[in-house]
Amino acid sequence: MSIDPRRVAVAFCAIGAFLHLYAPQPVLPMIAAEYGASPTQASLIITAGTLAVAATAPFIGALSDVLGRKRVIVAAMALLIVPATMTALAQNLEQLIFWRFVHGLLLPPIFTVTIAYIGHEWPPHQANGVFGLYTAASSVGGFFGRFIPGMLTDHFGWRGGFLALAAGSVICFAMVAWLLAPEQKFVRANNIQTSLRQMLAHLRNPKLLAIYAVGFGVLFNFIATFTYLTFHLAAPPFNRSPAFLGSVFVVYLLGAAASLWLGRAIAWLGRRNFVLWVLAFWAAGMLVSLIPWVPAIVFALVMASVCGILTQAASTSFVAASAKTGISAAVGLYVTCFYIGGTFGGWLPGLAYEAGGWPASLALVIGMIGIQATIVAVAWKNETGTR
Repeated sequence: MSIDPRRVAVAFCAIGAFLHLYAPQPVLPMIAAEYGASPTQASLIITAGTLAVAATAPFIGALSDVLGRKRVIVAAMALLIVPATMTALAQNLEQLIFWRFVHGLLLPPIFTVTIAYIGHEWPPHQANGVFGLYTAASSVGGFFGRFIPGMLTDHFGWRGGFLALAAGSVICFAMVAWLLAPEQKFVRANNIQTSLRQMLAHLRNPKLLAIYAVGFGVLFNFIATFTYLTFHLAAPPFNRSPAFLGSVFVVYLLGAAASLWLGRAIAWLGRRNFVLWVLAFWAAGMLVSLIPWVPAIVFALVMASVCGILTQAASTSFVAASAKTGISAAVGLYVTCFYIGGTFGGWLPGLAYEAGGWPASLALVIGMIGIQATIVAVAWKNETGTR
């Protein structure tokens, strides 16, 4: 059976988008030490990117509804090489934060538009599987984005690791430009005003708002967990090295593997029941991180990765399935809420960490999972139409 080149291109879109977004996490303690910054100050390196994504995502979605999918994706992936390189060359914390912000501005044209591309170009019974592939590839990109700097820091410094990631961006751009077929089922919006009106209509859709709220919580928990557990493991009594902190993110690959079964799991349980079970396992797994034992903390990261990625994949595909018109704008709004959640996930748990260590940050994570579960139980419906 031949491989659909579009699926390969979708995978490289996801890898290219997520290769850099969270790359500083395993080396954040080292960057903070180099610049004399606190954990909360250093977390701005992460939140600058997520804030930029949140600010631009819905408008990029609206723009792509006018311009078309492939040209927006490819142009953004080409431009992404610039901040990817300049991040490694930044001479102070302010420059690093600036280039991370620029990097974040260029991400919505990739992943927002790719999700819309999937929703349009594959029939619904195949789209969930492609969304699962996209999510798996996102996890692979997220893993290598953290693993490479972590492993290279001891030998080449964190700048050398970031330069290696910039080379990866060049490869991803070339593969997408070559393999991604121009959209065939895309219906161009008459003008950007039409697309913006569709976006405003989405904000009046209670079903979409409930999905957006869950997306907010997903990245809130991801950023909180993977940022401040990194600080937790780098501090006494663990004192783990950058290489170890980078290798820990291999757990992302487990989430990637699990997401490949997304379509079957939703068909079996229904989307609402599936997500409720996932959130329950997520909360239970996070409590294990309180055990002062590195394998227990790694297990908690495994649960966070698998459950977070599954929740994200189920939510993202639900947006594309629920929005009948203006899919790019609908996805853009989801991405905005998702990354606003990530921005708060870098800030509030950072204040909690400085006040009470990892247990204080964990309390916020568990509370957010509870809020997500309540929203899903009350406001989501299974795709069969039953509660």
